[in-house]
Amino acid sequence: MQDYVTVTADDALENDVRLLVRLAIAEDLSNAIDWTTVCMIEDDLVGGCEVVPRVDGVCAGMAILPWIVDEFDADLELEMLLEDGQPLVPGQPMARLRGNVRDLLTTERTILNLLSRTCGVATLVRRYVDAIAGSKANVYDTRKTTPGWRLLEKYAVACGGGRNHRRGLYDGFLIKDNHLQLAGKNGVPVPASEAAKKALQWRGGQVEHLTAPSIVEIEVDSLEQLRDVLPVSPDIVLIDNFSLDDIHAAVTMRDELNSAVELEVSGNVKLDTIVAIAKTGVERISSGALTHQATWLDLGLDWFDTQDKSAS
Repeated sequence: MQDYVTVTADDALENDVRLLVRLAIAEDLSNAIDWTTVCMIEDDLVGGCEVVPRVDGVCAGMAILPWIVDEFDADLELEMLLEDGQPLVPGQPMARLRGNVRDLLTTERTILNLLSRTCGVATLVRRYVDAIAGSKANVYDTRKTTPGWRLLEKYAVACGGGRNHRRGLYDGFLIKDNHLQLAGKNGVPVPASEAAKKALQWRGGQVEHLTAPSIVEIEVDSLEQLRDVLPVSPDIVLIDNFSLDDIHAAVTMRDELNSAVELEVSGNVKLDTIVAIAKTGVERISSGALTHQATWLDLGLDWFDTQDKSAS
């Protein structure tokens, strides 16, 4: 089965990152200047600084760092010392910047804010991925992301070894209980099988001159619904908030009725539950916690080799 597209450091991500940086610049400078830095620092002072992790983690954001620096329109030299996805070791620099100290001070907080967030997400994701290493299951993110940060947080998930679910409402059919209920009549939901058939038919044609998404996924909240929809052959059935016993039963049912359909578990997915879920034999485990429960990773900027231009 074709999976959702993995977010990479492409034009779409660059556009989003640049928009975020422009907003950050507006927040910090508001079309004015960095008064403290201009007051205290001579305009010809040059130096260098390194982005340094204070704790263990996973690197995520080296690919976006050049875009961040570029948006500040500062003449800074940038050297990446790690690649995204590599482990972070306390005290081992991730990147090195050199240039005008005023410019470095002005860019400092934006760089640290963005990288602390992306590294925090990647670090949490790696813990989930490592927990189920060796199983057939993969860990997927969700659309529970910070508004405006969707692609960047999904990129961080990929850096941590996770898989990306759909980017938005535009790139996949995901039929949920609300769709079934609201598409029904007289308070009776549309059967899951009927809804899946309709989505598969739409995928087979074009709607208003737009090519329909390639993946059809449907959520079920009972084994009865699962039995109803499996013969229709959606690509994925999302079994939401099932007990562990019911997940086992769902896998057995799927294997017997339609082994081509992949099963995705969501709901109550935590570090202390994911191992047992993976052992049931499902292919996919999705969790909003990968993004909405991730904490910032502690990063700092350490300075070195500061001198006047006239002295160099």
